[in-house]
Amino acid sequence: MTNRFYLFVLAISALMAGCGGQETKKPAAPTAPKKPELMAPFRYHKLIEVSPGQSYDILSWGRGAEEAGSFMILHSDSSAIKYTTTTGDLDGAIIDVYNSDMDVDGNPEILIQAKSKDTTNYTSIYAFEFNDNNSKANKLDFPKLTSSQRKGYRGNDNFYIKEGKLMREFPIFNGTGKDAKPSGAKRQLEYGLRGNEFTVKQLSKDSTDVKQPDNQPAKTDEKKSSDKQNSSSSSSKPSKKKHKKRRG
Repeated sequence: MTNRFYLFVLAISALMAGCGGQETKKPAAPTAPKKPELMAPFRYHKLIEVSPGQSYDILSWGRGAEEAGSFMILHSDSSAIKYTTTTGDLDGAIIDVYNSDMDVDGNPEILIQAKSKDTTNYTSIYAFEFNDNNSKANKLDFPKLTSSQRKGYRGNDNFYIKEGKLMREFPIFNGTGKDAKPSGAKRQLEYGLRGNEFTVKQLSKDSTDVKQPDNQPAKTDEKKSSDKQNSSSSSSKPSKKKHKKRRG
């Protein structure tokens, strides 16, 4: 009886020791799926789904220099089983791609923003409107900045879509060359589309458009002071009295 008791205690102790030696592992936190890496010669990819069955894959590709290359817009119409490709030369690297319908005609526009090293136009926009069931691409000429819009411009553009319009903001610099410093003001432009041509409207009133008003009160005061001086000088002159001649 005693031997059996000791054997029972040893078995229980061994079982407890075995259970205590096992570490409880916490379940691993779910990790976000990694973005698939692009294989050379491709550099950029973005998928835009306009509507169910209508999608656009925008890619850039090229070997060698990073400042040049080409872009592709691959349109997939899975409902009609139609697939089309639009290509073009690319200056710089693609920063982002936007989709809009600025003229509200039901035909989507694909806008590709690329950053170049040009000292005049730091940003290039490649714009296309797709019609005929979103399969035919119509190239749109994006307007360059005018001389007044380019005044103080040194890049750092920020594009975004707001209420169906393409918005553009960039900081304004004072000075030229290496001595140029940010003024703290921003210029905001709104791009629309009418008759397959872009319209541009400046929404901001920055320092380059504001004219300093003349100091009208100061001129008025100067005039008053000059009038006072003239009146005082005229009053200081001796007055000539007229004498009547006596008749003899």
